[in-house]
Amino acid sequence: MSAAATAVWGRAEQQDFRARVRGALLGGAIGDALGAGVASLTLDEIRATHGQDGIGDLVPAHGRRGAVTAATQLTLFTVDGLIRAQVRRDTGAWHPPTDVHRAYLRWAATQRDWGPDERRKDNGWLAREEWLYTRRGPSRSTLVGLGDESMGTLEAPKNPTARDAGALARSAPFGLLVGWEPQLVCQLAVECAAQTHGHPTAYLSAGAFAVIVHGLARGETLDGSVQRALALLAARPGHQPVTDALKHALGAVRQGIPSPARIASLGEGHHAEDALAIAVYCALVGEDIRHGLRLAVNHDGPSETTGIVTGSLLGALHGETALPPAWLSEIEGRPTILELADDFAMEMTQGPALHGPTINSPGWLARYPRS
Repeated sequence: MSAAATAVWGRAEQQDFRARVRGALLGGAIGDALGAGVASLTLDEIRATHGQDGIGDLVPAHGRRGAVTAATQLTLFTVDGLIRAQVRRDTGAWHPPTDVHRAYLRWAATQRDWGPDERRKDNGWLAREEWLYTRRGPSRSTLVGLGDESMGTLEAPKNPTARDAGALARSAPFGLLVGWEPQLVCQLAVECAAQTHGHPTAYLSAGAFAVIVHGLARGETLDGSVQRALALLAARPGHQPVTDALKHALGAVRQGIPSPARIASLGEGHHAEDALAIAVYCALVGEDIRHGLRLAVNHDGPSETTGIVTGSLLGALHGETALPPAWLSEIEGRPTILELADDFAMEMTQGPALHGPTINSPGWLARYPRS
């Protein structure tokens, strides 16, 4: 990590960064919740239920309006793992993929346990949030990949044929490491995706997504961020399907008025590279966040996946204040998401004031234990 990420930033820089972190995490949750209500429906079925224009508002899913899925749950644990990696760096233990994997194992416990295990001193605060202890449609590849404590690597990935978007959907937080160089952000996202999804298009899609979010979090344009992702992908074996999907998305922008038919030309979103292409297209052509998200969820594929990826992109691009307030007010777990977003922003901008060789905030280390 570069020195820029460990220095105390100026106030304006901190406020802008925090707004983009909040925007990415809350925007992703909104897109996830919007898509969750129609995740199992085709476009024709969505129209039959919600009218010719498709779904335009939150609808009940998993027993309530605004419910999020496993994609948001895992995104939160990705953030938790990245904070832990920074805190553990003081000990000389610096291997972020391991810390993220440990966070994913804490998420896996939420899928099988009734509630938080107070005997586990390494849980920190996030794994004690009771609302997370519910199964919300995680992909089989994710559950299998985290079914034991062994960590998949690029040399020996878990589920080498898994091509779905389960890893892609949880990878926005890697892009929020704005003090890292883009190629390192890509590498970390790829390595952590391989912990559950070993097909090259699955983990390279996750890496490309992280690089795009990284550019947006640094204040760059969406088109420029996609171009950087394409350049970084070019040197990686197996990149062609992801590269082709992203180029197809960029080309579709110039082909006329956005429509479900245009989105269908990019694929259904069941494969990671197609879901990424749909999200990039919707983020590029959306008139605002509401319009972009409605485009992203009204199609035949997994609407919650394309919703969370699109929402993360638009939230990182525009910041939290651009999010539709009516949707934001109903999102499940919003206090937790906000708290975690602010913790991440504080760690990345003011970490040295919280922990180090001579400073150790007991409250912070209770939230994010080094163990």
